[in-house]
Amino acid sequence: MLKNRDRVMVPTIVGLSILVPVLVLILMYLPERYNFTGIEMGTFPFFHAVLNFCTALLLIAGYFSMRMKELTWHRNLMIGAFFLSAIFLVSYVVSKISNDPVPYGGEGILRSVYFFVLITHILLSAIIVPLVLFTMYRGLTGEVEKHRKVARYTFPVWLYVAVTGVLVYIFMAPYY
Repeated sequence: MLKNRDRVMVPTIVGLSILVPVLVLILMYLPERYNFTGIEMGTFPFFHAVLNFCTALLLIAGYFSMRMKELTWHRNLMIGAFFLSAIFLVSYVVSKISNDPVPYGGEGILRSVYFFVLITHILLSAIIVPLVLFTMYRGLTGEVEKHRKVARYTFPVWLYVAVTGVLVYIFMAPYY
């Protein structure tokens, strides 16, 4: 039964893992923006920072609930983190369609720190999609050992992406 499900889910996860970053890249380089929401530019980044912050809190709480063997809490907290990340992704895509990119205006050492944080955030954001999807899939199907193996990598990467998402907002806030 599980092998049949894997024949559908694994290619679906791989497909989404390719499609999502490609879509974001395409949207970042649109020649024209379409602000069909009417939302001001500064609203999106703050909302994204709040989502990332809440995701980080849920991930940390989920980690500790797992360590305390509170597996129902762990599952629910991780589903909550996944839900917030999905909202973030949809909102991020809408913001890329709606608004021109804003350049970073800082100088000196802060500029170097900002670009290090931003580049690592972007690179890890691209790989977090398959990690999260496989981790969720293995956990929700009860494949505990496979879930644990991939979760060992997913958790720190996902937490880093969530925390650096907030840091990117803090760095960029004066320029929105």
